Amino acid sequence: MNNTLLLSLAISLACASASAAVEAPREKTEAKTQAPTGKLTPARRWPITAAWDKTIFVSKTSATLQTGPMSLLPRGSALLDRVTQALQELGCDQVRGTTGWFCYPRRAVAELEPPKDGKATWDFALMDQKLEGFFKATAGHSVLLTFCTIPQWMFITEKPVPYPDDPDQVAWNYRQGTEFRDPTLKEVADYFARVTSWYTKGGFTDEYGKFHRSDHSYTIDYYGVLNEPDIEHKMTPETYTRVYDAIVAAVRKVQPRMKFVGLSLAYPSRQPRYFEYFLNPKNHKAGIPIDLISYHFYATPGGDEGPEVQQYTVFAQADGFLNTVRYVELIRQRLAPKTMTYLEELGAIPAGDLAVPRQPIPDSWWNLSGALYAYLYGNLAALGIDLAGASQLIGFPGQFPGVSMVDWNTGQPNARYWVLKLIHDNFGPGDKLVETTSSTPCVYAQGFISRNGSRKLLLVNKRDRSFDLAIPGGAGAEVAYVDQSTGFQPPATGRLQGDRISLQGLAVTVVNLPR
Repeated sequence: MNNTLLLSLAISLACASASAAVEAPREKTEAKTQAPTGKLTPARRWPITAAWDKTIFVSKTSATLQTGPMSLLPRGSALLDRVTQALQELGCDQVRGTTGWFCYPRRAVAELEPPKDGKATWDFALMDQKLEGFFKATAGHSVLLTFCTIPQWMFITEKPVPYPDDPDQVAWNYRQGTEFRDPTLKEVADYFARVTSWYTKGGFTDEYGKFHRSDHSYTIDYYGVLNEPDIEHKMTPETYTRVYDAIVAAVRKVQPRMKFVGLSLAYPSRQPRYFEYFLNPKNHKAGIPIDLISYHFYATPGGDEGPEVQQYTVFAQADGFLNTVRYVELIRQRLAPKTMTYLEELGAIPAGDLAVPRQPIPDSWWNLSGALYAYLYGNLAALGIDLAGASQLIGFPGQFPGVSMVDWNTGQPNARYWVLKLIHDNFGPGDKLVETTSSTPCVYAQGFISRNGSRKLLLVNKRDRSFDLAIPGGAGAEVAYVDQSTGFQPPATGRLQGDRISLQGLAVTVVNLPR
């Protein structure tokens, strides 16, 4: 039995032991705005202790998100308006949007055919539809825009790759080819420079000297260079670094003050050489900045796992990912200590998520996924990560519904959304993390001293059963929480009457302690 299995078994036994000593879950009360602090039967209460005078780290971590395929929502629809409103109400900075994912070529590529015989086929109509809503919803906040998809014709293939006439039809086979037809990469670099100019400088001049005018003058603070190149066109670290340098050099001529995000890897633990190569300044052209790196994580329970098992899988995989983060941080600190890290896609994907029709997703899934994000946020803050991006604002059947933060029929935010808002509204850069101890491994606890001096505890119940906790000095504390009783509603609030609190299954709770 390997060490990972032994650790998982030990944690499971500890959690089972803890659960046996806790009273049965309390019944839900009609007054959902009351904190879960009712009278307790004589049962063990698990202490949570924080040494408020022992700072272990000063956080740099902002809570944010990526939007997902908002472009597929009907323009002017009530659903799009509701989703846009939800994004506005979060108030996050560095929100990640994209110019479009490869599987929707007509929405993701502005030049679907190669220029020929003096004619270019530039068309931004569908791409504009997506980005108009994105920039409206993020007005007043800094944004990251990832320019994802390279026109497929820029790669060498045996024959041209077709794409559907219907812009909403999925084309998973569009990302073919691994070798660029222009080995100098000028063709691909010029494409992205023109797209950037369209959105930030009111237009561009095409391959034949014709000017294409737009009404756009958006501010793009962070420019993401491609998405998941380790799987899209299977780029090697060397190839991606050359492409990154070419695109950055061309785009900087359009917007000299723009900052750039590199890598955006799907599987960071599979190819550590990506980090070793890309983060080494010696492998880049002179003057090319490495402002930020990014990579992704999705917990993925097995298809034969029910909710009672998924809770173990999701947090075990999260711990494995955190080990990857620690390893990558060592590489980054050694090679490029000034480079920031944006973990731009954090979430969980249930089995069979792309199936159509899809099996119903239980409400508890949203709480499990929300608890995962809160757990990751606290740990990433302790590791010095700059940005923790929850993925994603909206998904729907056929496009990863299990990672959505809103109901894809109504736009109503679910528990994942409310957890992100709870974290965003309570924690951020400048918070001091203090030495904190939870007496049960099933409940994650981290103490923070906010910039205004307030003391807060982040509590995450990693199991779908209740735990009774003791918080020394907690009497009178304000409490806000998201659990299965709050459902699709905002966090419930209350006040502790003593030093005890009962966390319901998969609850995320912020305790604001009295000064």
